[in-house]
Amino acid sequence: MRAEIHGHRGARGLWPENTLPGLSNTMRLGVHALEFDVALTADRRLVLTHDLTVSAVTSADTRPLVDGDTDFPYVGKPINALTLAQLRMLDVGVRLPRHPDDPFALTQKAVPDTRMPTLGSVLGLVNAYDADGVRLHVELKSNPTRPELTPDPEMFTDLVLDELERHGRLNNAAILSFDWRIIARAAEKAPGTRRFALIELDTLHWHGCLGDGVPAAAAAAGATTLSPEHVMVDEKLMAQCAEAGLEVAVWTVNDTALAARMLDLGAAGVVTDYPDRMRELWAERGLDLPEPVRPLRPVGV
Repeated sequence: MRAEIHGHRGARGLWPENTLPGLSNTMRLGVHALEFDVALTADRRLVLTHDLTVSAVTSADTRPLVDGDTDFPYVGKPINALTLAQLRMLDVGVRLPRHPDDPFALTQKAVPDTRMPTLGSVLGLVNAYDADGVRLHVELKSNPTRPELTPDPEMFTDLVLDELERHGRLNNAAILSFDWRIIARAAEKAPGTRRFALIELDTLHWHGCLGDGVPAAAAAAGATTLSPEHVMVDEKLMAQCAEAGLEVAVWTVNDTALAARMLDLGAAGVVTDYPDRMRELWAERGLDLPEPVRPLRPVGV
């Protein structure tokens, strides 16, 4: 059986999410796929961030870009209303829990004074590691119900595909999104690139399909893989995906007992904040373990 470990936001449970240090350490640990999130700034730069507004959990203001900057403080502002230079003033290396039982704040190693990276810098990092065995899973953050926060999906998709191609990574990448307009555009522009249609119960209405029709609708939209929240996965969904010709990658699974159940159901990929735990499970089951990656030359992160 072939099953993959996908590091979620790098490895959010271990290191700051969507950062160069986090992605670097995750490659050194060893994953089949490195997943991260991308959004678009006011000056059309592709940056790594999970939220369409600057998160108070993963980001902290340091100082304004220039004295008297009326956009400061930046935390809480839309990503698409700020420039890359403004966003680079944030410290994204220390998780700030909103409540004391935040599991990631307890297990994540802080890397203070870390800056929000661009997609280009991440691709440069991966090339410095010569990490051809690690597939890049690029989730494009887009919310059709919040058009004021969301770039044009076709333009956004084209920018990401162009950047991947510029760095020679288009053929070893996957495009992920809850917004299936992005999946459809990627299918049109880069048919050889994998495409993951993300689903969760709260956003199924975005696609005009519910229940039994979801896998078939995802395939019709251009997906090659359905990526559901783990609470949605059962024998019935797996059978529907098989009928639609889709593999299944389940998110976000941090418990090894749950991961074992997903594997028993036939999941081709497990998306996790703790790839170290999944490596132990893979070893116990005799599954193919991804090799840790080492850089060809010194990498400053």
